[in-house]
Amino acid sequence: MTRPAWPSAARRALLAAIVLLPLTGCTSDPAPAASPSTAEAAPPAAESVMGIARSVCGTSWTGHGGDRTFLVKNTDTVTTDVELVDPGTGAVYAEVESLAPGTTRPLRVRLGHGAYALRCLPEGVNMLTGPTTRITDGPQDGTPAVLPVDDQDLTGAVSRYRKGVTAGLAVLADDVAALRRALHRGDRADARTAWLTAHLGYERLGAAYGTFDEFADMIDGLPDSLPGGVYDKDFSGFYRIEYGLWHGETPSSLAPEGDRLASDVAKLRHDFPDQRTDPMDLPLRAHEILEDTLQSQLTGTADQGSGTGLATAEANLDGTQAVLDAIAPIMRSRYAGWDQVGVWMGRARRLLKDARRPGGGWTPVASLKTIDRRRLDGTIGALLEELAPIASIGETRRTS
Repeated sequence: MTRPAWPSAARRALLAAIVLLPLTGCTSDPAPAASPSTAEAAPPAAESVMGIARSVCGTSWTGHGGDRTFLVKNTDTVTTDVELVDPGTGAVYAEVESLAPGTTRPLRVRLGHGAYALRCLPEGVNMLTGPTTRITDGPQDGTPAVLPVDDQDLTGAVSRYRKGVTAGLAVLADDVAALRRALHRGDRADARTAWLTAHLGYERLGAAYGTFDEFADMIDGLPDSLPGGVYDKDFSGFYRIEYGLWHGETPSSLAPEGDRLASDVAKLRHDFPDQRTDPMDLPLRAHEILEDTLQSQLTGTADQGSGTGLATAEANLDGTQAVLDAIAPIMRSRYAGWDQVGVWMGRARRLLKDARRPGGGWTPVASLKTIDRRRLDGTIGALLEELAPIASIGETRRTS
C-alpha cells in the first residue's frame, strides 16, 4: 500500500477506464466510449443547443427515445454543472461537469421510457430544474439513473472504515514490536517472518494511506524518488528493513530502523483519531489500491528482495475488500455491476492462493510461469474495470 506518486494521473486513468458508466456525461468533447456491440456505429447527430444560466436550465425538447446527443451551452458568467435527471427522484442519467461560461459541450445518453429534465447547479447559486420531458417511444430501457451521493451518505461508511483501521493499527503496533525484538536479538529468520507479518498488516489498512499523510511515506515508502535510492538517509520503514534483511545486512545493524518504524507507528496511532478521512477517499481508493498493486507489486518493482509481492497483492485485496464493505450500503443499490466486483475479487483471490508455496512461502513474481502471470494480470485488470465506476458513482454531488 505505497502512496501512489501519481494521484492526479490515477484519477485520469480511473475515469478513462470507465466504458459503460451509468453517469455517461462528458467533461470534454471526445467521442463517447462505445459498447462492443456498437463500436462501429456512428455517434448520434447532435441536437439543437440548449442554453443554461443562473435563471434558466434549458428549454423544452422533443421526446424521442434512443441514443441522443444534447448540446449544452453555458450562456452565463459562472461555471455550472449540468445533469440530466429523473425529476421525480433526482437520480442522474448523465452529466456535464464544470461547464465554463460561453462553453458548449455534448451530453450523450440513451433515453428509455420515463421522465427527464435538466438540472443546473451554478457556482454560488441554488440549483434549478428545467422542464420535464416524458419519453414514450423507442427502447424501453435506457441509461440507468444513479441517485446522487452526498457527504452525509458517506459519513457512515467513513465511520465504519475508521473503526476497522483503528483496530488494525493496534495489531500493527504489536507486530512491529515483534519485528523490533527479532532485530535486536540478531535473529534473521525470525526477523524475516515478523517483517512479513507486520508489513502485510499495514497493507491491509488499504485506503487509509490518504489519511496517514507523511506517515505513509515514513512507514511504507519506496526508495525510487529519493536522491540516494536505497542508500538515502530518508529511506525508512518496511521497505528499508526488507532491503537490509535480504541484502546481507545484519539484523542487529537494522535494529535502529526497527526502532524508528516502531516510533512512527506509535505516532501514527496517536495522531489517527485527529486525522480527517476525506469521504471521497473510499470510493476512489476502491480502485486505486489495486491499480497501485498492478503497477508496483505485480511488476516486481516494489520488491526489495523478499519476493513477497504476491503476498502483498493478497493483502491489498483484503484492504480493497474493507473499503467495499464500508461503502456497500451506498453502492449496492446504485451500481449495477456491484455483484461482478465480488465475482472478480474471488477469482483474483484464487489465483493468488495458487501462488503460495507448500509450507507458507510465496512464489516471487519473477518466478511465475508466463501463463500464470498473464492470467493474474488479466484478472486484476478485469477487476479494475469493474471497480472503476465506483469512484464516479460515489463522487459527492450537490443536491440543493
